Amino acid sequence: MRQSLETPLSKVKRGPNRAQYDAETAFRIIDNTLMCHVGQSKNGQVFVTPTCHWREGEYFYWHGHAKARNIKAPIDDAEKVCINLCQLDGLVLARSAMHHSVNYRSVTLFGVPELIEDTEEKVRQFKIFLDKVSPGRWDALRPINDIEIKATGLLRIKIEEASIKVRAEPPVDDPDDNDWPVWAGVVPLQQQWGPLEQDPIQTELFDTPTPPDAF
Repeated sequence: MRQSLETPLSKVKRGPNRAQYDAETAFRIIDNTLMCHVGQSKNGQVFVTPTCHWREGEYFYWHGHAKARNIKAPIDDAEKVCINLCQLDGLVLARSAMHHSVNYRSVTLFGVPELIEDTEEKVRQFKIFLDKVSPGRWDALRPINDIEIKATGLLRIKIEEASIKVRAEPPVDDPDDNDWPVWAGVVPLQQQWGPLEQDPIQTELFDTPTPPDAF
């Protein structure tokens, strides 16, 4: 794994002071986030598809229906996709409307997707994904069948071209506004899973699932 994920394409032009390019920081944000947005171009039209993702080593994975646009089109066109993940950490309330902001962590990845077709590898990756969503749940489930495996497309890109942006600071107002008589600061966002809601068709009580650490 290269130490820096910076390339001419991933180099941040706007707000470079908040940019980072180290792989370990990218890994942490990827692992602590459940959903991403896959951007691609097809016949001159840009499409953005939200989906869940996971990581193993230096590779970023996502899945979908085998004929879905975010699975089929990148393979057919053999072009780079752009994938973004973002975590909102808080609202930044300033003394001036134009200095309001948000604290956040984001990763933008670039790469040409690779289609995973080997059945055993697909099943192994699906287990890794499910363990991220609900640790330890895979072995209790009805085993997946050949029809489901075939109908599910699996793509990955190597994490070697990416930009990271992070804001984690108080408001930055104009010095002349520092004494303006209004509250200023950060409203932190705290996320947590709510009470479990069992499927209403079930009448038997089962062991409750373990929620993931990611959001």
